[in-house]
Parts: sequence; structure tokens; C-alpha cells
Amino acid sequence: MDLILAVDQGTTGTRSIVYDRRGRAVASAYAEFPQRFPKPGWVEHDPEDIWQSVYRTIQRVLERVPPASIAAVGVTNQRESAFLWDRATGRPAARAIVWQCRRTAPRCRELAATPGLSDLIRARTGLPIDAYFSATKVEWLLARGGLRRRAAAGRLCFGTADSWVLWKITGGRSHATDYTNASRTMLFDIGELAWDRELLEVFGIPPSVLPEARPSTGLFGRTVRVGRLPAGVPVAGMAGDQQAALFGQSGFAPGAIKNTYGTGCFLLLNTGRRRVESRHGLITTVACGRDGRPAYALEGAIFIAGAAVQWLRDQLGILETSAESEALAAAVPDTAGVYFVPAFVGLGAPYWDPDARGAVVGLTRGADRRHLVRAALEAMAYSTKDVLAAMRLDARLRPRELRVDGGAAANNFLCRFQAGILGFPVVRPRTVETTALGAAYLAGLGIGYWTGTAEIERTRSGDRTFLPGMARPRARRLYAGWQAAVARTLTR
Repeated sequence: MDLILAVDQGTTGTRSIVYDRRGRAVASAYAEFPQRFPKPGWVEHDPEDIWQSVYRTIQRVLERVPPASIAAVGVTNQRESAFLWDRATGRPAARAIVWQCRRTAPRCRELAATPGLSDLIRARTGLPIDAYFSATKVEWLLARGGLRRRAAAGRLCFGTADSWVLWKITGGRSHATDYTNASRTMLFDIGELAWDRELLEVFGIPPSVLPEARPSTGLFGRTVRVGRLPAGVPVAGMAGDQQAALFGQSGFAPGAIKNTYGTGCFLLLNTGRRRVESRHGLITTVACGRDGRPAYALEGAIFIAGAAVQWLRDQLGILETSAESEALAAAVPDTAGVYFVPAFVGLGAPYWDPDARGAVVGLTRGADRRHLVRAALEAMAYSTKDVLAAMRLDARLRPRELRVDGGAAANNFLCRFQAGILGFPVVRPRTVETTALGAAYLAGLGIGYWTGTAEIERTRSGDRTFLPGMARPRARRLYAGWQAAVARTLTR
């Protein structure tokens, strides 16, 4: 029996899952690794911690399936985080700077004040100038400890998490990335699908440190022996986590849209071969279309979603588990006028206000923890509607349904409320781990395990559809209240 191994390297942990031809998970393992916060607003990872989490999860899943049955490996990953390592030894040259890290925000403000640079970067990369993306992170690393000199001498490699995992799993023989990850660096021309030399000069990054950028499906390299994983297995698919989730949701065609409810929310709208320039606070990025070919997408990043429920649990102690939120929210008919805007780290799309801060408005003596928990879940649905409204204006596409995944998508209250606020169905797949599934699909296509996306679509089954059950006047009134609450947090 041939199987596909998917490695999902995330921000707080790594999951390895083995899939069969019907897209069913037959073995899974998860391992967390430490987060490092050396200063306020700084977030780092030790690349070796990440590699050990990858290694451990691979070994654990291969205890449950025959190692010789693995036909290919797919990799998906946290995007934008910047890794730098020695080309000869493979040792990290520094800790990785994580996508959440804000240490380069002052540099981004300086760049944004440079006449014409914001427009140039947006035109080439589809991205705004922001510390979220990789370019200023690499620039910051190279300015310390003599790393720029080592980089200029060709002795260092840069990559996002996918490149680091690929390097390790192939024994340093492959230094590559895929177009979706490259498109998140602020260094990649998404029209030409190539690294942009002018932007490399702006950030002082030698071209020699860059990985080779390739389509998301195809041969990236072959494994060396990694414990139980045999040598010679093709690594045949790679994609950033949100693009992989869209692919795992069978979002191959223009108009397909998915939302991943995790720590934050990430909405992607497939626009096909049409590159849509956003005028309403969204990002233009590279995605995977039919058969894994490059396509374009609009993306809206909501920084805080499930993290708000975690905050209620960990900081306020009003929940014992995040799963408890569903029953508490359903125990009251509404929030009693309470709105919770969880702008703990500013607001992302479509507002892009880094100085906004969280707020709870509408409190009365009648409000209790049930209303606050419900307001936190409703905030995810309202934020999603904010981004969808921007997508409709930018792309002039009307989605017929919203496909959802991620841990919080298991919450039935959230899915029902989301459908009600949007006014169209919300579809939840049989498994919400669609990020790893997307990586498996890309790897399988890369070796002909599946003949094409039409065959993949036939493996989908067991989806649950939540229909809108809210009167439209009520939905409009509730959403207007959310917009008023958000307006009270904005600083610009």
C-alpha cells in the first residue's frame, strides 16, 4: 500500500500525517517546541528545536505504518518566518525570526517614507511594507555578527521554514522553496515568478543566499535516511500553510474561498490567472490552482481569532478548556449588547492598524461570562465578514459558500453564526486538518499518485454544511454594532 507523508511545520508545533489514496489520515503525530520572547514584541524560534519536532513526529507516524510504504513527502509550513544557516555545516547562523515578530517595524516605517518604494514593492510583490514579511527580518539578521560578510562569501543559506525542513530532510542537497512561500518574503516578483534583484539591493541581501523557487508540485529533492524514513523518497510538494489549506479544501478554481480559524483567521480567495490588486486592505499572493499550477489569490489576515478564546481561558480563567466555549455561547440567546474587539496586537485586514488595541464595549451589570465568551466567538465571524466584504469589492466575485477549517472550525456555534452573518452556507470538511492534506495532495500530484485535481475532488466526502438561519435585518443590525465597536479601537 503506497501512502503519502505530509509534514505540517507550524508556529507552535509540528504535525506529521500519513494519508492514503482516498485522502484519509491513517497515522498522525504532533510535537510542540518552545517559543522564545527575548524582548517585548520579539518572537524567535531555535531552528534545531523545529527540526527535532519534525524528526520526532516522522518517527512516531512511521511506527504505525510500514516505512517502505511512503511514496512521497509533502511539506507545508508557517510562512514569512526567516531562517539563516551555514551552507557547509547546516548549523543555524542565528535564531529564526518568526512572522509575528515586530522588531523591524521601525525599519518598515522608514522604508514606507521613501518616495515611491511602497508602490514599487506592492507592484512587484503584491504586499504592503510590513514587519510581517521576511525581507526586513533577513536584513536585520545579516546586519549582526558578521553574517553579511559570510553571506556575501556564499557561506549562508536563507529560507522560510519549508526550505529549512527540506534542507534537513535531504541532507543539505536541496536548497529550494515554492512560489507560494517565496511570495511572502517581500523579495519575489509574483508576475515574473522570480526573485527581484532590485528589491534584493534595497534590503542588502546577496542573491547567493536565496533558495531556488519552484512550482508547488514536482521534485524538490530526495530524502536521506531520517531514522525510520528511508533514503530516496521524493519530496514532491511544498506550499505555505494557508495556500496548502486552500488546496486541501479543493479550492482549485477561481471563486473558491476558504477561511482557516486558528490563532488568527486567514481567508484566501482564488482569483485564478487574474492578478487582482487590492484597494481595500488585502494582500495579493500566489496560490495553487488546478493540478498545482500557479494561480493568484487575495488574502486577508486577521491576527487574533482563536487566541481570544485562549486569552479568556488562560488570562481571565473564565474557561477551563477552549471547547467549553461552544456550550457557554449557546446558553444565551445573544451577547446582551456586548462586543469584543480582540485587537491585542493591532488589527490586520482590512484595517491594518498596528496601534489599535483590544476593547470590550457594551457591558452592563447583566452581562456575565457567557456573554463575553459568545462575543469572542462572534468576533471571529464579524472579522471574517469584514474581509469578505473587501474581497467582494476588489475581485467582484460573489462566493456561493465559505469553506472552513482549523481548530476553531470544530465549534458548531461559530459555524452556524458565521453562516447567519454572511447569508450563505458555511461548509466544514470531514477533517479540519486541511493544511497537511493540501501538502499531501501536492506531493501526490508530483509523483502521479493522483492523476489530477479532478481525481482529488472525488475523494471529498463527509462535509457538513451550515445554512444561514438568521433574519437579514438582524444580521445587518448585529454587524453594524460590530463596526461601531471596531471604530472605537482605531487610531487612524
